[in-house]
Amino acid sequence: MADWIHSWLNIAFPLIIIFLHLLILPIYIPFKLLTSLKRSITSQENVARKVVLITGAAQGIGQQLAYEYARRGAFLALVDIKDNLEEVLRTAGKLGSPDVISIVADVSKVEDCKRFIDEAVRHFGRLDHLVNNAGTVVLSNFEDINQISDHQSVMDVNFWGTVNSIHFGIPHLKRTKGKIVVISSICGRYPVPLVSIYNASKAALISFCESLRIELGSTIGITVVTPGLIRTKMTREQDLKLRSIMPEESAEGCAKAIVRSVCRGESYLMEPRWFWWLFPAKMMFPELLDCCTRFLIKSIHQNSSKKMN
Repeated sequence: MADWIHSWLNIAFPLIIIFLHLLILPIYIPFKLLTSLKRSITSQENVARKVVLITGAAQGIGQQLAYEYARRGAFLALVDIKDNLEEVLRTAGKLGSPDVISIVADVSKVEDCKRFIDEAVRHFGRLDHLVNNAGTVVLSNFEDINQISDHQSVMDVNFWGTVNSIHFGIPHLKRTKGKIVVISSICGRYPVPLVSIYNASKAALISFCESLRIELGSTIGITVVTPGLIRTKMTREQDLKLRSIMPEESAEGCAKAIVRSVCRGESYLMEPRWFWWLFPAKMMFPELLDCCTRFLIKSIHQNSSKKMN
């Protein structure tokens, strides 16, 4: 009986969904646009003198996020594994932050996650925005990996570092009705080759946040950011050859879009926004998108080989 029901649903359910799309989309899309416009005009959060903690703040997107929040007058707690935050602190102060502190910590360590949350709250007395930006990537063809444990740090930093930070931050964010910001990646939605563990860590982040949003309800806002290829020190160091076919966005432009989206209270941000249109393509034509990705990667390798020769 159960198998018969599933067989019937396999035929009927897609037709029902298509019908509902045709019925709802003409109403939903204008409503979504009007809601977004209204939010951008009337619902911009003023973060002046609010406390913002940013992990991975020494460079790249994290550094530019610190500057953007500073321009808006926020107090800043900047966290990084390296003790090289002096320049970021000075610049953030000049841009308008009333008070900035730095905390050296490794997000892959549970005790460090608790420590930097506690230090920020002890210093400022509250926590309003928890920005989980720290991340790492290792390029490798999966079958060429000798020891999977060598790539464990990718999951420890990208996934568990964020999960542990959020776990210790939630009690403080509930008191201020604050916000959680998670910097995932477009690779969490549309995986690319050579970074399989990285893709998995970013996909896990998205799934975790979507579950957490349902659990927390409206007590804490959650914004999941999925940036594309951003011009940072990390992408330069990894020699990402995708730059030959995909335009990079500046870290400054990406940070501005993120803070603007967070202050509007948006649940998701794909940056640049045109990446969003890959989502229906991935859902409807996954095989076609995979073929296109393989073709592009093959072209990149061929061009690289010609240049080397």
